[in-house]
Amino acid sequence: MTNTALPVRVGHGDDSDELVRLIEIAFHTTLGEELREAERGTWEPERSLLIHDGPDLVAHVSAFTRELTVPGATVPAAHVSGVAVLPTHRRRGLLTRLMRRQLRELRDAGREPVAVLWASEGRIYPRFGYGLAARELTIECATTELRLPAVGAAEGRLRLDRPASRQPELARLYDRVRADRPGWSDRDDRWWRYVLGDPTAERGGATERHVALHEGPDGGIDGYALWRSRRGSDQAGPYGVTIVEEMVAATPVARLALWRLLVSLDLVRRLSYRGPVDEPLLFLVDEPRRLEARLADALWVRVVDVPAALAARRYAAAVDLVVEVTDDLLPENAGRWRLTGGPDGARCVPTDRPADLACDVRALGELYLGGTGLTALADAGRVDERRPGALAAAGPAFTWHRAPSGMGEF
Repeated sequence: MTNTALPVRVGHGDDSDELVRLIEIAFHTTLGEELREAERGTWEPERSLLIHDGPDLVAHVSAFTRELTVPGATVPAAHVSGVAVLPTHRRRGLLTRLMRRQLRELRDAGREPVAVLWASEGRIYPRFGYGLAARELTIECATTELRLPAVGAAEGRLRLDRPASRQPELARLYDRVRADRPGWSDRDDRWWRYVLGDPTAERGGATERHVALHEGPDGGIDGYALWRSRRGSDQAGPYGVTIVEEMVAATPVARLALWRLLVSLDLVRRLSYRGPVDEPLLFLVDEPRRLEARLADALWVRVVDVPAALAARRYAAAVDLVVEVTDDLLPENAGRWRLTGGPDGARCVPTDRPADLACDVRALGELYLGGTGLTALADAGRVDERRPGALAAAGPAFTWHRAPSGMGEF
């Protein structure tokens, strides 16, 4: 049987064991039973596409049904995951078949105007129209080199607890903050169980996960940090590491109090954290170079339905623009689209007017969450200015007051 004749089928619940085997081989890991159970809790088999060669599962792609915060709104978004091909079947076009079919089904279903994913390798997904929409800031620093300002008299109160016991409070605060942070995904009870699950085999030699909670003056929780630590020592003494997995704060006071706690733990000398590129810690410490911060790619966005996606988000300034779009995989997206809108809403419709700008659908994905500059894409040759002045006029509209960020739990 040729590779093109290998059938693609939709998943069902009985596929979980062989899917785990495929994931373990493709991603060079071993999933313990605790993590397997957590994965089963979020997996949607009806959204999986599988290819078998005889009895063996050799390729897979899936998606989760969730909402994504975008500038000024939330949209249904296919959260693509589990993209894997057995090493014996690479370079045979199986991944291409699965990704193309998934995109076609998403478009035909008409429910999700965008798809989003974390990429194991950045070179894979641009050929399917995905654009890098959000980056993350990675911090690996010596805590002994950091100084933060003092917290004021109304600092509130810090508490430590086990995360699972505080799930309702964490969920309420997360939803409150998520509304204003492009790139964050909604979390129902299934996803909170997954996020707060703490399989021993996945700790990498670190402790169980803790939560630090900040109570404001009114007694309510207005900030939390999920973290764990790993002990270590050398000839100079203790050399532990604090691993901050999630920081959510509704007020500057809560954020400062949490960071002061996390950088001052006894017997700890280093801190690790991955967060948004506009992380306030950069502006709190006395010497930001000591954070040893660097950038990495985070969320990749694929615009599935151009008019629906562009009309769903809000714009930081008034915009009236004609964009000519090319899309080799979803021809319905190709053509000229007139986008009008601003902070209160938007509309996108086909038009015969001359184009102000021209780009491929990947560039729209890069712009979609407000974290990529329109002029930067033009300077890279990714956007063509057809009408002089269009870049300067439209550029501010596509930005947003908060940088996009991804939590990375799918």
